Amino acid sequence: MDPFLKKFFPVVYRKKNDAGQNNYCKYDNQGLSAFTSSLYLAGLVSSLVASPVTRNHGRRASIVCGGLSFLAGAALNAAAANLPMLILGRIMLGVGIGFGNQAVPLYLSEMAPAHLRGALNMMFQLATTLGIFTANMINYGTQHITPWGWRLSLGLAALPATLMTIGGILLPETPNSLIERGRVEEGRRVLERIRGTGDVDAEFTDMAEASELANSIEHPFRNILERRNRPQLVMAVCMPAFQILTGINSILFYAPVLFQSMGFGGSASLYSSVLTGAVLFSSTIISISTVIVAVILGVKFGTDKELSKSYSIAVVLVICLFVLAFGWSWGPLGWTVPSEIFPLETRSAGQSITVAVNLFFTFVIAQAFLSLLCAFKFGIFLFFAGWITVMTVFVYVFLPETKGVPIEEMVLLWRKHWFWKKVMPDLPLEDGWAAADGSDDPRK
Repeated sequence: MDPFLKKFFPVVYRKKNDAGQNNYCKYDNQGLSAFTSSLYLAGLVSSLVASPVTRNHGRRASIVCGGLSFLAGAALNAAAANLPMLILGRIMLGVGIGFGNQAVPLYLSEMAPAHLRGALNMMFQLATTLGIFTANMINYGTQHITPWGWRLSLGLAALPATLMTIGGILLPETPNSLIERGRVEEGRRVLERIRGTGDVDAEFTDMAEASELANSIEHPFRNILERRNRPQLVMAVCMPAFQILTGINSILFYAPVLFQSMGFGGSASLYSSVLTGAVLFSSTIISISTVIVAVILGVKFGTDKELSKSYSIAVVLVICLFVLAFGWSWGPLGWTVPSEIFPLETRSAGQSITVAVNLFFTFVIAQAFLSLLCAFKFGIFLFFAGWITVMTVFVYVFLPETKGVPIEEMVLLWRKHWFWKKVMPDLPLEDGWAAADGSDDPRK
């Protein structure tokens, strides 16, 4: 929005309206990038802080902390009088993301029965995409409110933050967390309540045994580096990294920038970003899409001209196809798989690593994308297409199917996998662990 750019990024505003400026480089500004990326850098740091909070005080505590941070960030952004105040608000939003993304997938995975776990985690992604679509609609509507529409847009983040905070207060704690913190009987009552039956002996026993092992681990982050947790650690790093390297955040963060660079007007660019958000929400081949975009831009779009109407429509449609494919694959599953593969003793630490890696790569792409767009031009889409090829091969070769497998039995998948069984130590025996080094210490 022009009033927002005039107040906080006047250099970008002048470049945007300079007819002689290279189309690909109009928005290449590190301050503007920092406005976007500071949120994710703060989220990266706070996700590591959130791990001990989630483990020692419960999943609900982290959800409430995230909601309160979101409220503070929304208030600061809506009232921002200068750039430091604006960035501080973004940092508080980032803290909320760190706590929320650390706790919510864990909460969903632990509350859901095995056969519904994937579906409930899919709802996490659906809610995220609904938020993106709603934000795009709000931006499209508030652009007409001059000159303070941007304040309303940023301030309305307080509404979902309020819902998140209230939800964290009212929802029950997960049985796993209660048992892990010594509240065993309460944990069983919650388990019976959410399963709708008193016949929970088998599941409760699995949770109690997992909790006993988890409480014997004093340093979960150190434990997660051990050989028996190597497959999960690799997935906790690779899955969120690949999720961001699809290029989806570049599309979602900078859709208006991209569309304006291609020659769409201000309103048309926001409308196009609303369209991509709607497609992402409804969807919850990617390589082909990014290559097609690169070819169209490379052949038909130069540094000083605009796309014709027909090619502009083609670009929007192909980007929608890209977003559609992401919405049913890397979008939800990039969160679902890491949240369910860790044993209880390293689950909060593993989720922290997943969130931290995701936010680190989000920060890097958010900070670098406008400069990469200026430097690579249409080749930026070929860059992402190459990564999509790599991640497709990786998943096919190294990731076993987790559908329908109880969380506490997930370790058996890795022991059956053609590659990971060579990495992990020997199977546990009935009276203890038979580690690769011959000891019976379960922490080896």
